[in-house]
Amino acid sequence: MENTADGILKRFETLKNERSTYESFWQDLAKYVLPRKAYVTSPRTPGEKYAYDVYDATAIQANLVLAAGLHSYLTNPASKWFALSTEDSRTMKNSDVKEWLSDTETLIYDTLNGSNFSQQIHELYLDLGTFGTGCLYEEEDPQDIVRFYSRPISEIYIAEDDRERVDTVYRKFKLTARQAFEKWGDAAGEEVKKAIEAKKYYDTFDFVHCVTPRYERDVSKSDATNMPYVSYYISYTNRKLISESGYNEFPFFVPRFNKHNDDVYGSSPAMVAYSDIKMLNEIDKTIIRAAQIAIDPPLSVPNDGYMLPIKWAPRGINYKLRASADDKIEPLLTGVNLPVGFEMEEQRRTAIKKAFFVDLFLLLAEKQNMTATEVAQRVEEKMLILAPTLGRLMSELLDPIITRTLNILIRAGRVLPPPQGLDAYKIEYTSPLARAQRMEDIKAINNTIAMIVPVAQAIPEVLDKINGDVFVDTVAGINKVPPEMIRDEDEVGELRQARAEQQQAMMQMQAAQSIAETAKTGTDAMKNVKEANGQSAKA
Repeated sequence: MENTADGILKRFETLKNERSTYESFWQDLAKYVLPRKAYVTSPRTPGEKYAYDVYDATAIQANLVLAAGLHSYLTNPASKWFALSTEDSRTMKNSDVKEWLSDTETLIYDTLNGSNFSQQIHELYLDLGTFGTGCLYEEEDPQDIVRFYSRPISEIYIAEDDRERVDTVYRKFKLTARQAFEKWGDAAGEEVKKAIEAKKYYDTFDFVHCVTPRYERDVSKSDATNMPYVSYYISYTNRKLISESGYNEFPFFVPRFNKHNDDVYGSSPAMVAYSDIKMLNEIDKTIIRAAQIAIDPPLSVPNDGYMLPIKWAPRGINYKLRASADDKIEPLLTGVNLPVGFEMEEQRRTAIKKAFFVDLFLLLAEKQNMTATEVAQRVEEKMLILAPTLGRLMSELLDPIITRTLNILIRAGRVLPPPQGLDAYKIEYTSPLARAQRMEDIKAINNTIAMIVPVAQAIPEVLDKINGDVFVDTVAGINKVPPEMIRDEDEVGELRQARAEQQQAMMQMQAAQSIAETAKTGTDAMKNVKEANGQSAKA
């Protein structure tokens, strides 16, 4: 693979040509759903107004609800949305392992919450709802440890490996002469240097950042030029290589909302609702015009008959050319039927909100007014539709973010060495959306118990089939109860042994008391017999 500036830019141009078929569609989607990013094919001047020629904001608002819902119910900074555990349940029972995993979780949460992760991932969710593809970049930061940047779809060009994972990102972007010179100095190129010398600090120049797997490297070395992923910065203006470095992990996270096998870029709720969004815009435009006509109708004015053409606009005046017996100024009947328009409008709005899962997220927000069973029943059907997307977001976005953040913390010396016996860890998600996906398991357990209880009243022996310990561990695992709330087997064994000993002591005490009472009863009986015999002898 040729690693010169020309070779890298040649591969960039290939990806650019492949992406060109998406761009006009993205531009149209952004116009109606995310207007402030409607500069995919039409660059926008700073300060220029957006959302022109858009008559209805339903899609814009629905995308905001989707982004807020994903942020609140998948990666909420106010609650723990993932947990570290082990594949082997026996290893997880080790107190040292549990403590290390818990401390590491807390450290990762604190690192993410202390950075700009929350703001940037929300921006990514907005892109996912609109374009179906988002891009988040994570870099090591001396102040915040990590720093995140959501990259707009207009800047990125991506490629996949043989497992359909995005492992190559080209990013074309602009910097002012001042920014470029501060970042690279004289290496930024002659044009930048000349602009600085001419004091044209705010002239802009194009650059390309390429990150891709490094296929030729010395694995025994860990310097920037031998890391698993190579990073090139290139001046697009003069086609010169500015710098070469590398990353230990792929720093770009490129999730797709949904994805067809033959496509590199994803599909979005906005694409599903595209026809409804366009139609609603036209319906609103027509309703506005019809309402204007109904409120301020055109007039019929006598003047010996009508002069063509007839004016149908609000306040239009039409003159008659012939006199008639009823010459007078009166509204022109137009046949406007606003209720029909309102009905069509509402149908389209409902379809758009459904495509963006607005009903699901509003249902989750209102769950405090429902029982857990009601929530499970109402969420179950909707989660079936969203489940593939959640799985993709976890594998393409959240897993690599957590992994890279942990590795950065390890390299920074902020993570204690793992305890003996912990060879690997796994990530489990505990957010409300992740728990909602597991509601079916909870429902199955509840149904089973509900069916067994009535039978047990008639046949108590059936309860012997229920392993209470396994039941508690299973339900606690599904609900992601903190491990420290569940006693381990040793503690449970000690409690049960103490309880058994206490019960045995009580039984022994009761037995001794019973024997004493029996003996006393026998003694009293003998005494009574003797007394009775004595009285008989006297008689």
